[in-house]
Amino acid sequence: MADQLTTYWKLHKVPIVLTIVCLVMYYTFSHHLDRSDFIKLLTLFAGLFFLCFKLIQFEKWNPKFLIVVGLLFRLIFLLTEPNLSQDFYRFIWDGQLVSHFVNPYLSTPNELIAQEDLFIPNAQELYHGMGSLSAKHFSNYPPLHQFLFAFAALLGGKGILAQVVVMRGIIILSDLGIVYFGRKLLKNLNRSPHLIFWYFLNPLVIIELTGNLHFEGVMLFFFVGSLYLLSIKKWALAAIPLAFSIAVKLVPLLFLPLFLKYLGIKKSLIFYLIVAISCLLFFLPFYSPEFLTNYTKTVGLWFSNFEFNAGLYNGIKHVAMQFDAKPWKLIKTYGRITQVAIVIIIFLATLLRGNQKLSVLITSMLLILTSYYVLSATVHPWYIIFLVILTIYTDYRFAILWSAAAVLSYYAYSEVDFKENLMLLAIEYICVYGFIAYEIFNQIRQKPIFRKN
Repeated sequence: MADQLTTYWKLHKVPIVLTIVCLVMYYTFSHHLDRSDFIKLLTLFAGLFFLCFKLIQFEKWNPKFLIVVGLLFRLIFLLTEPNLSQDFYRFIWDGQLVSHFVNPYLSTPNELIAQEDLFIPNAQELYHGMGSLSAKHFSNYPPLHQFLFAFAALLGGKGILAQVVVMRGIIILSDLGIVYFGRKLLKNLNRSPHLIFWYFLNPLVIIELTGNLHFEGVMLFFFVGSLYLLSIKKWALAAIPLAFSIAVKLVPLLFLPLFLKYLGIKKSLIFYLIVAISCLLFFLPFYSPEFLTNYTKTVGLWFSNFEFNAGLYNGIKHVAMQFDAKPWKLIKTYGRITQVAIVIIIFLATLLRGNQKLSVLITSMLLILTSYYVLSATVHPWYIIFLVILTIYTDYRFAILWSAAAVLSYYAYSEVDFKENLMLLAIEYICVYGFIAYEIFNQIRQKPIFRKN
């Protein structure tokens, strides 16, 4: 046994040392970082990203090593509360409501906190923790998301940290599932299975999903599972995890028209019916006459009210302000234009691209989602994780760069009024847009983006 350990150390001593350094850095990040300390945050993130690259470079043909390492990095966060995001307070709030059979789409926290006999444990701490912006709006999290919150409430009881641990466990298990199905999908697409570790070891993924409890990983588990089933020709069965993915986050709805070419009209209609019925079953327990109005109104705020880490929008806003444009009017107009533009892009990607092949279908998904985020006025760093997953199944790699550059948007956390640094955002998007242009130019030289086959 001792000889085996000695041999293993000799063969893998550099990756093991790098892993230990990463563990120390993740421990510092999770236990000894105040989000207002931007320099420390930036240094840790940059160091972790570089070490992530080196680990994949050294051990890309040793998946067991990288899986264990990625799991250890996640377990560092297990018993801590998120330190970069306050969204988890709202998750727990909604989970307590659902676990007590109260519809989270019908009352805002501002309305509920005024009740004298409010049943939510730690209600005041949750209410103040989620912030005034969240507290004045109805919940915007889709139904499966809500059921997972409720599961955490039932299993974690009244304690905030206990519920955080349950949610974190769900996210970690989802990431392991992504590695399992993601590697199989890569093999079916004749791509190297090690590419999945650009997701699994990516510091943005570990920090924003496991660390800050964003459920993109759960959505992506079902999404990747659906793509895997498509790759083995089980298209009807694939509709079910796709519906689950939509019921966690609505983003995959953008891709539904693309299946018209991939499946053909007859199969796609059956596919859409399965997706629709599955989604309806999730939404049904929450239905009431007010539900649809409240939910669509809250989701619509992302197009007409909120702005964060935007690239194109900030450039347009800067120019418009020189002509005395009113910011609150500009974002509403811009939001309406964005919705129309995305519909047009989806239509063109559906009509003009050869989506009969799964590899082309995934590239079309990447085209649509990238366009959406380029145009959007709100691009939280964890949104980019979906792009990271899509890129590993295509010939593009810009999302990996974007996942590294997104750390510059964290500067806003260092400001009391959450004010963004436009110079840092300019650096982020000059790098990202420049690399996107470079990759598109290279692809166009080989084959056109919009092609029949």
